[in-house]
Amino acid sequence: MSPEVNKHSPLATRGFALLGGHPCFFTSQDIHLSTTDRAVCLLRVLSGLTDLILARVHSHATTEELAREAAVPVINGLSDLCHPLQILADFLTLQEHYGYLHGLTVSWIGDGNNVLHSFMVTAARLGVHLRVATPKRYEPNTSVIQEAIQLSKQCGTKFLLTHDPLEAAHGNNVLVMDRWIDVGQEEERKHRLQDFHGYQITMQVQGLMLSLLTDYSPQTPKPNFRS
Repeated sequence: MSPEVNKHSPLATRGFALLGGHPCFFTSQDIHLSTTDRAVCLLRVLSGLTDLILARVHSHATTEELAREAAVPVINGLSDLCHPLQILADFLTLQEHYGYLHGLTVSWIGDGNNVLHSFMVTAARLGVHLRVATPKRYEPNTSVIQEAIQLSKQCGTKFLLTHDPLEAAHGNNVLVMDRWIDVGQEEERKHRLQDFHGYQITMQVQGLMLSLLTDYSPQTPKPNFRS
């Protein structure tokens, strides 16, 4: 389920099919979740016809509602609060590249958005240190910050939150960033381009780490898809 068709959806459904699944893709033009009664009705039908639901939604509250009402597992494909599947793919890439995750240091430079939120609540659980730099007024969600601090203490990892990109980039293994202007933020373009000036992975920042996975070569074999 996704509000609109995007470049990820056809590839994701194709990949699921190659792995032996039987995907059905719906957009907001196909289904309507405008009222609670309608959503509950739809989820009952989908729960009887599918084994799981992957939902890309605008509001995280919608994901929580789907999880409450559905009788099958609901996977958060994306919401305004977090993007767990993106982070799963990112950490899988790092695992393939380095052969391990525990002890790595990841630096995030940019917006305190949903992708960062998922990094913050995942890194410590995997033994990964996280260093974050965002512009002022673009900090991560306060509750997510508190959760990240608590997880870091529990797991014995280091978590840094700063407004200085060079400080965040120091002593890392990997530099990560995301686009400054996401879908629905087009009207903020002018202000965001000004506010994020300097929050870029440039040669100055890369001087602290010369390789950005440029020699990436997965250590795991490619899956053999058979029809």
